[in-house]
Amino acid sequence: MDHHFVGIPELTGVPRVAVVIDVMRAFTVAAWAFSRGVERIVLASTESEALALKESHPGWLALKDGAPAAGFDAVNSPGLLRSRDFTGRTLVQKTTAGTVGALAVADAPLVLCASFVVAGPTARFLRTRDSGPVTFVVTGDGGQADEDLACAEYIGRSMAGGDVGAAPYLHRARTSRAAADLAGGLRSGYHPDDVDLCLEIDRFPFAMTARREESLTVLRPVAVPDAPPSPSSSVESGKQPSSAGS
Repeated sequence: MDHHFVGIPELTGVPRVAVVIDVMRAFTVAAWAFSRGVERIVLASTESEALALKESHPGWLALKDGAPAAGFDAVNSPGLLRSRDFTGRTLVQKTTAGTVGALAVADAPLVLCASFVVAGPTARFLRTRDSGPVTFVVTGDGGQADEDLACAEYIGRSMAGGDVGAAPYLHRARTSRAAADLAGGLRSGYHPDDVDLCLEIDRFPFAMTARREESLTVLRPVAVPDAPPSPSSSVESGKQPSSAGS
């Protein structure tokens, strides 16, 4: 499947398929939020919009980058989010890069938001769609963030099927500037486990699609079945495919 990589400033026109990458930490956090029961995530363009959406919809929660702030219920940290119970809630998310990238391509026919924790399901989801070339939006550092580019390249290679070793891509992410900043406590709203949590490959069994719903851009999880092993890989691993009726 044809694909290419762009930063947010390089976006021109509306792509047919967009995969928006933010490893550290927006779309790792989004995946964790869904795993903790969030029903949907509304992407906001500003913190003021996030608070206004929360105010006008009783029961909604709001999340932002950085340190805790009045009106916000959570911060953009998987380590600080993983023990929360958000069952049935709507979460409004505003971050520095990830939500900006997703909103920039919100009019595309198909938009997925991804990080390493949903990389495999995202690749499998794309393999089931014959919907044209894929534009990977690398959101961090003006399109130069190596953790986001590594994740995008891993998904891009995985779309073709077959086994793609994740280790080199995870190493690039772990040695990226964003990882160093997080590990060094240079970003507020941080938990010591954040880097490790952002690098848990395929932690969750779903992809995340963003769609326009009335005037909002809404992110939802989509379950993606595991890929069945190919006959050749079964033979090579010493496992024989099961026969019908066995």
